[in-house]
Amino acid sequence: MASPERNKKILLDMVKQPSNDYCADCGAPEPDWASYKLGVFVCVNCSGTHRDLPAISRIKSIRLDFWDDSLVEFMKTRGNAAANAFYEKCVPPFYYRPQEKDCVVLKDQWIRAKYERREFTGENNSLPYSSGLYEGILWKKGKDNKQFLKRRFLLSETDFTLRYFTKEDSKKPKAVISMKDLNAVFQPEKIGHAHGLQISYLEEERTRNLFVYHDNSQEIVSCFNAIRATRFAYLKKVDPNAKDSDLVPLITRSSIKEGYMEKTGPTQWEPFKKRWFILNLTDRKLSYFKTSLDALELGAVFIGTEGHGYSVREGQSKGSRSGRWRFAVTLETPDRQFVFLCDQEQDQREWIEAFKLVISQPMLPQHYNTEANMRRMKK
Repeated sequence: MASPERNKKILLDMVKQPSNDYCADCGAPEPDWASYKLGVFVCVNCSGTHRDLPAISRIKSIRLDFWDDSLVEFMKTRGNAAANAFYEKCVPPFYYRPQEKDCVVLKDQWIRAKYERREFTGENNSLPYSSGLYEGILWKKGKDNKQFLKRRFLLSETDFTLRYFTKEDSKKPKAVISMKDLNAVFQPEKIGHAHGLQISYLEEERTRNLFVYHDNSQEIVSCFNAIRATRFAYLKKVDPNAKDSDLVPLITRSSIKEGYMEKTGPTQWEPFKKRWFILNLTDRKLSYFKTSLDALELGAVFIGTEGHGYSVREGQSKGSRSGRWRFAVTLETPDRQFVFLCDQEQDQREWIEAFKLVISQPMLPQHYNTEANMRRMKK
């Protein structure tokens, strides 16, 4: 007869072991759930997707549910390391492995790809995102309105471009986007759709955004990983001697902070205007837009290191013009002083910490080029 307390203790001891102490799928610490069909320990969020796959996975709480002796013995023969050695054997280096804080659609499709479709065991060699060519229909937000319209997208590794067409049968693209500066990141809350994807690129040295989605979660994640595959191939061509581990962080980049602040002009007597700001660590740029869903960047500020004359502090100079919001952040650059106003003190603290993180990182050779290009544009 099974002993609930004994079995619970065995499971709690197992989940403290290396590799079992993090979710097998997203890496969240201290997982409290386990799949007794797959032999893996997972977090509460990933357990939801496992429940949706009853033919593949069966979930129990290691603290609250009853565990039969046979199930505990099975778990003892498996574990996260052994399971991932099989189910993640052939994950392509460009494929995005979601982390704890990533959006639901990324984690959901990662779990389904691992266990349901078994895309990474070496059994399946014809994957839609790794063929060097992707074509599909996405809903794209119009540039000057909130309406989303169907657009055909064509991604090619042959010339490292992403094209989109206003008509499905059109041969002339509306835009041809180079992989050189392309970025893609999921933004479900900003776009207002669970599968919302933001694609950004440079157009005459200014960031332009495309906001797209697809109703099918597998399709949008396949599109995202196809973009990553093509961008990875581009980076390999540019630097064939680089290690994969050095290139992977450069494929697509998430911002370290986004949100609204108020901004004034160079004399600091111009009226404060509310703008949407995006701070990226990879290119050391603070970009700003009229709204969170604007297509074209209004401007950008390069952020160097303290040794190059950059610093950030709380508050603003006495006698400066005030705005509607009152929590000020002052950013010093060699060219001018920027004053931003935040609505909440928490936002002020987060922006200051984000700026300090960028300033603390050493500048790389490409950053000097970015700084020079941005200064040239302002002349």
